[in-house]
Amino acid sequence: MSAARNYLVVTASYWGFTLVDGALRMLVLLHFFRLGYTPFALALAFLFLLYEAAGIAANLGGGWLASRFGIPRMLAVGQALQIAGLIMLSLLDPGWGAVASVVWVVAAQGIAGVAKDITKTASKSAIKATAAQGSGQLFRWVAWFTGSKNAMKGIGFFVGGLLLEIAGFQVALWLMAGLLAVILAAGLALLPRALGKTKSSKSIKELFGKSRGVNLLAAARIFMFGARDVWFVVGLPVFLYASGWRFLEVGGFLAAWTIAYGVIQAIAPVLVMRSADGLSREIPAARLWAGLLAAVPIVLVIVMQMPGLWRPDIVLVCGLALFGLPFAVNSSLHSYLILAYAGSEKAAEDVGFYYAANETGRLMGIVLSGVLYQMAGMTACLIGSAAMLTICWLVTFLLPAGTSSSAPYQQTA
Repeated sequence: MSAARNYLVVTASYWGFTLVDGALRMLVLLHFFRLGYTPFALALAFLFLLYEAAGIAANLGGGWLASRFGIPRMLAVGQALQIAGLIMLSLLDPGWGAVASVVWVVAAQGIAGVAKDITKTASKSAIKATAAQGSGQLFRWVAWFTGSKNAMKGIGFFVGGLLLEIAGFQVALWLMAGLLAVILAAGLALLPRALGKTKSSKSIKELFGKSRGVNLLAAARIFMFGARDVWFVVGLPVFLYASGWRFLEVGGFLAAWTIAYGVIQAIAPVLVMRSADGLSREIPAARLWAGLLAAVPIVLVIVMQMPGLWRPDIVLVCGLALFGLPFAVNSSLHSYLILAYAGSEKAAEDVGFYYAANETGRLMGIVLSGVLYQMAGMTACLIGSAAMLTICWLVTFLLPAGTSSSAPYQQTA
């Protein structure tokens, strides 16, 4: 019972954090768009670049710190940093010049990026720690946690736009900081201090000395998330905006896609055959869904080269809605597999390493999204996505199918 209680506390805490994180992204995007930062392809790339770059180090350090000091303390650190980032953004002066404003926002976004990834690593590690004492539903717990988190982020997109409209940029940031302060206090009061506290690595070599399964899964994650962000972050919003969509319609589609993606992640265990050892069916499933995912942008590129058949923006939106199904199942499977491969003594470090790879992929995708769109439009972004997903698919054939540290907990479907 205590394991389920801790899981629910961590999940609720992360929901609140993710809601604020999604709202923050939309607040920054809308606020700077209203200030006239066009074309916003470069604005998006640079305003969020440090946000992702900071996450690489934050995940690595967060995993090590969570092992050393316990998960509740690291959750509190992440939430406190996010509060600091929100307050810093609220101090932005409209009278500052463009350069000073962008530098200030990039610095604040860097703090938010560190906060997000410390919180994410600690939260995902908490699932491993609680499931080891629980009823053997690691895959379901991971899927529900990850899916509901992403749905909450999509809701945050709407909340950010709403708060900007009714309260203004500064007051919205203060309200979000207040919500996070309440969540921080509740987590410290309700979670056992020693949750997730284990032996930590004593050297850089030991910190990076991961198992073959963790290393390969991290490599697959780099290319999978790079393949999403190469079209999602810059290419898609710019393409739809250039096709005549209003900005709020673009934001609405991104929010709807993120919510639907989260819902599918949450139900992923229903779509994947389970095995008693936790890997023998799950690994082939990862290969199957990765192959299906790689096929989507390839088909989209072909269809979009057929002029006069359909409106390109409608084809793209429908195709990327379809992209969300295999992507969500793959993401949920990967989130489960990292916990299955993670060693019980250093699970937080393994999870941190894996999510550092995740942020590396996102950083690569953001940079390539701007570069490829500038070179050859949305088609180039989709070709880049297809290439990265093909690499991801090939890597899954190297994943070991017999080294799960969670096999005893996978007996229930």
